[in-house]
Amino acid sequence: MRGRHWLILAILAGCAAMAAAWLVSAPQRVTAAEAQIVSETEGDPERGKLVFAAGDCASCHASPGQSDRLRLGGGIALASPYGTFRAPNISPDRIDGIGNWTAEDLANALLRGVSPDGRHYYPVFPYVSFTHMRPEEVRDLLAYLRTLPAVKGRPPDHEINPIFRIRRFVGFWKMLYFKPGPIVPDPAGDEKWNRGRYLVEALAHCAECHSSRDMLGGIRPSTRYAGGQDPVGTGFYPNITAARLGNWSEAQLAAMLKTGITPNHGRVGSSMADVVTNLAMLPDSDREAIAAFVKSLPSRPTPSP
Repeated sequence: MRGRHWLILAILAGCAAMAAAWLVSAPQRVTAAEAQIVSETEGDPERGKLVFAAGDCASCHASPGQSDRLRLGGGIALASPYGTFRAPNISPDRIDGIGNWTAEDLANALLRGVSPDGRHYYPVFPYVSFTHMRPEEVRDLLAYLRTLPAVKGRPPDHEINPIFRIRRFVGFWKMLYFKPGPIVPDPAGDEKWNRGRYLVEALAHCAECHSSRDMLGGIRPSTRYAGGQDPVGTGFYPNITAARLGNWSEAQLAAMLKTGITPNHGRVGSSMADVVTNLAMLPDSDREAIAAFVKSLPSRPTPSP
């Protein structure tokens, strides 16, 4: 009888642990205050166009194989150690895209990494940075997206390891690496520096590429902005701290973000060329702000492969 009691207690404890794990890994939606901000008025598509450019949205979501960067049918393959992900259709198509999304749906996606049907998005979608966006800019972004052409068709499914198809596991990943909330201006920095910090850390999500990652796919704090080998080992992201850009002036860095031409008369390539195409659409003051913040980053050595 005593053995049976211990068995029952062990089963109950196991069930309680599973229930607790299920609760703590549940997707968390935006707050009521954030939902009110994004839903209370119509967004401004002109401002949303700048948010779209700063966020580099077209680089991932434009349909491959065609030249129109505003046809956002998705489908680009994003390789990772966990498998291949496919960027979704975010055009205004009501069946295959996000034409039926509300502003709150988009806010949950960008600010919390949660889909309209209440599932975690995989962090290949850089909501770890987008979570710091201002809710009103989410509203403006949706207004702009609604002006773009609807694109029919859905990308192929993700091709990932079966264990990672259990999206609830992403909830545990978020507990380690996802820190939602706005960026609070730092009184030690001026308005220009704080604007640059917001653009770099939130909208432009620069750390997502210019950092190396640990075995779980989270950014290693000691390599933030210090570059390193990409997650699949096929490329190398440059170090953008003073260890690499120490000889560049703010003006030279701002000019590169507009033209793609480096101070030594080289030209950026690969995915950074797309970034420059987008950042060139921003006002000069924004590129100058980005340059001011990047130049203030602490020097960090580039991690070895």
